[in-house]
Amino acid sequence: MSVAGLKKQFHKATQKVSEKVGGAEGTKLDDDFKEMEKKVDITSRAVLDIMTKTTEYLQPNPASRAKLSMINTMSKIRGQEKGPGYPQAESVLGDAMQKFGRELGEESSFGLALIDAGEAMRELGEVKDALDMEVKQNFIDPLQNLHDKDVKEIQHHLKKMEGRRLDFDYKKKRQGKVTEEEIKQALEKFDESKEIAEQSMFNLLESDIEQVSQLAALVKAQLDYHQQATDILQQLSSKMEERIKEASSKPRKEYIPKPRMELQLPSETHNGGIHTAKSPARSPAVLSRSV
Repeated sequence: MSVAGLKKQFHKATQKVSEKVGGAEGTKLDDDFKEMEKKVDITSRAVLDIMTKTTEYLQPNPASRAKLSMINTMSKIRGQEKGPGYPQAESVLGDAMQKFGRELGEESSFGLALIDAGEAMRELGEVKDALDMEVKQNFIDPLQNLHDKDVKEIQHHLKKMEGRRLDFDYKKKRQGKVTEEEIKQALEKFDESKEIAEQSMFNLLESDIEQVSQLAALVKAQLDYHQQATDILQQLSSKMEERIKEASSKPRKEYIPKPRMELQLPSETHNGGIHTAKSPARSPAVLSRSV
């Protein structure tokens, strides 16, 4: 660390010590200011925690959460109604159902039902894509912007104000060694910073209708998702009932066992050779075949 840096660090430490010991009591902030500061701090912590838990709600899988953060928030604005670009769990399940349904073929009731269910799962995956996009753009991103811009700006103003408050108290306690004009200038700077910090906190807390609107957007996105998912599953349920009726109406085939196999063992010659001719002296043994 440079000499200038050490001096600056020492000066700050001296300010804090001088605030605690000797001299006049340090400048106190009014209760309204402290209450606003407390609410801003709660808002900041709430935004961070809710953003994290909303992402976990959308994608419980950690790997999917990482991919969710890479969603292009401009895609909807540009008219690109694309999904997040990674497979939803519903889509993966749907693909598996359709794959095995096709392999079983149209003669299989189970195969046909799997194809129906797989198509519904794929539709659910698309609906889930839309939920992810909607929540990311209209809830998570605005909260992220609030934290990165407004809250950080307030924190900057508060930090600057605190430095000027300490500077004012330090000079005030050294009255006589520090000119009155210097003390007055320090007070003016502190008051200026306090007013800016107070104004920025006031603006944030008084504009919380924006956060309410963002929360409403989250609820609407969830409602749309669950309504669409319900429609898809109701249609699938009806199809499953139809498949059951179709399968029940088909005449049951009677199992006709096939002729059992005969066991023909190779016989050994006296010189150790083996031949596969059936011995005329032995009657063929019957091998039971499980069915």
